[in-house]
Amino acid sequence: MNSGRLVVFAAPAGGGKSTVIGRLRAAYPTWGFSISATTRSPRPGEVDGREYYFLSREEFLRRVEAGEFLEHEEVHGEYYGTLIAPTRERLERGETVIFDLDVKGALNLKAHFPEALSIFLLPPSREVLRQRLEARKTESRELVERRLSRADMELELAPRFDVRIVNDDLDKAVRETEQAILTFFAQNSASEKTKSNKPT
Repeated sequence: MNSGRLVVFAAPAGGGKSTVIGRLRAAYPTWGFSISATTRSPRPGEVDGREYYFLSREEFLRRVEAGEFLEHEEVHGEYYGTLIAPTRERLERGETVIFDLDVKGALNLKAHFPEALSIFLLPPSREVLRQRLEARKTESRELVERRLSRADMELELAPRFDVRIVNDDLDKAVRETEQAILTFFAQNSASEKTKSNKPT
């Protein structure tokens, strides 16, 4: 049975991971994307089953109780999580799966799948992060401050990731991220080849 590959992205809110992931998926359309479940309301343009599985709080917690999540986290009063079944199915099919997770969720997934590549996108500074959050105009000033406060904690966890990339210049960040992933794939392929050549 083929074994897929997991690439896990995390960043503080406003770190730009959705944009970087979007650029990479456009360049590599065969790379799959893990859709997380969340209790937050859809933003304009978001579609259930495309950006997220939008669940009620009751349904989300019921699934947590049933053990259906690989990882889940409460962030800014809303729940986010990765469902086990679709993740395992895609790995068994040998797919490359990209994850867009909050920082703690990414570390939890890495604990379940140590072979995954974890990538942390860093903002060039806290002030730039504030400017990006305010420019989105999707959150209140209070929520922006909460996101910045959480970002301080998240940035302290950055050293626990395999790769850390400063997202200052978008094109440069995408190139560096792409190179990190392709190097990871090449190393995995070499390792798998070595294992398959070993006498049993």
